[in-house]
Amino acid sequence: MLSLYVNPDGHLLTPAEAGSQVATVAWPLPYLRVSATASVRNTVNVECSDICYTRSGDLSLAYQVIGDGRVDLVFVTGFVSNLAWAWEHPKIVEFYEKIGAFARMVRFDRRGTGLSDRPTSVATLETRMDDVRAVMAAAGLDRAVVLATFEAAPMAALFAASYPERVGALVLFNPYAKGVRSPDYPWGRNAEEWRRELAELERGWGTTEYFDRVLERSYGSAASDESFRRWFINMMRYGASPGAALNVHRMAMDVDIREVLPAVRVPSLIIHGPRNAGHAQYMAERMPAARRLELPSGDESIWLVGEVPEQTRRFVGDVWLEPEPDTVLATILFTDIVGSTELAAEVGNRRWNELLGRHHALIRQQLDHFRGREIDTAGDGFFATFDGPVRAIRCARAISDSVRELGFEVRAGLHTGECEIREDKVSGIAVNIGARVMSYAGPGEVLVSSTVKDLVAGSGISFDDRGPATLKGIEGEWRLYAVTSALERHPAAPVVA
Repeated sequence: MLSLYVNPDGHLLTPAEAGSQVATVAWPLPYLRVSATASVRNTVNVECSDICYTRSGDLSLAYQVIGDGRVDLVFVTGFVSNLAWAWEHPKIVEFYEKIGAFARMVRFDRRGTGLSDRPTSVATLETRMDDVRAVMAAAGLDRAVVLATFEAAPMAALFAASYPERVGALVLFNPYAKGVRSPDYPWGRNAEEWRRELAELERGWGTTEYFDRVLERSYGSAASDESFRRWFINMMRYGASPGAALNVHRMAMDVDIREVLPAVRVPSLIIHGPRNAGHAQYMAERMPAARRLELPSGDESIWLVGEVPEQTRRFVGDVWLEPEPDTVLATILFTDIVGSTELAAEVGNRRWNELLGRHHALIRQQLDHFRGREIDTAGDGFFATFDGPVRAIRCARAISDSVRELGFEVRAGLHTGECEIREDKVSGIAVNIGARVMSYAGPGEVLVSSTVKDLVAGSGISFDDRGPATLKGIEGEWRLYAVTSALERHPAAPVVA
């Protein structure tokens, strides 16, 4: 049991202040009220802590641990950041203090921004999820609240669906599910508006004129505060180069996680302003454990919305002890040797069994390399799962290439969806869809569902549209795509105005 000192109103006290009011209580307290008063600051000792680094792939990420509250929280901000410069304005420090009063908060500069390394390619949703896992591991967080804003929110939702055992609660501030407006998602910018914004950013990044426009749009209540204006302009400059800012915007534009929202089953709170109500309502209606809260001031940047820390604290207190979901978002891979019956008859049983053993060894080698999990092997086919669709596609391509040395051609099918995992068994409609997708693939072909295609935006993977298909036993039509290239994407060319 942990000892906390509280007064009759539920506010934290230092031991010296407590006196006769001391009460020993167990954490978590769903009803505990915490405020960033001087006594709370003394208790949690919120201050500008050390900047630490951890590796994610071939890059170093800067992260910082703030506060010593009893709940772990990972704060993933949208756009750009700089861990050190954030402390240079009292409004930001106040926000940190409010969070640090109830949580041990871990913040990090996303790859390409702030104090973190610059990558040579645009980061996919999958890569950015790997970064969150790396930071959580480095900070010693087994399970945490994830608080994410704007274009970081889709990644956080995908992370919660893929690793529900790591996310005790999810709080999304002004999130969206799709970057580009479409007839079935009539919110946000259309493609032409995105192009204009990217061109404006490329021309103006670094200038006070451009940053003043951004400040007025997202920080309206602080735009007339000259000290905040100076802080904000330098935050943008210290947070990203023009190329890095463009990459962040391209990631924001490419996002489409609509198909996986039903798999986000961790307790979730969506906080938003009036202008973002369409996005928020769409997501909340499709996420089974989501609540939605509209704030009159919620259209501004999170730093200026004082209700967010308190609403987060209340929500976490309500849901922290809820059981983990028994489902997980996974990418399903099925492979099969084309013409295996004829090949076996041609070479004879002994030679066939030898070739099949080498086939299995090659596939298992690729599964290990791409972090795939073998679920089942039936005859000449494999069933495996992955925690990311990019790795799954690249693994399927590598399998296809490697088994050709045996004289084999394999077909492969991929789908991303919600699965039930019990012991070593994986089940659910997503498994059936993956198998049906494979059945449409030709020799040497990797075929994917539209869900997989949408989730790998920015990866450099290219596709041929194979049109709609009717999958046996599955309702509706499914659009399928053949992978034509799975090379890693290099930095995008400059935007032309």
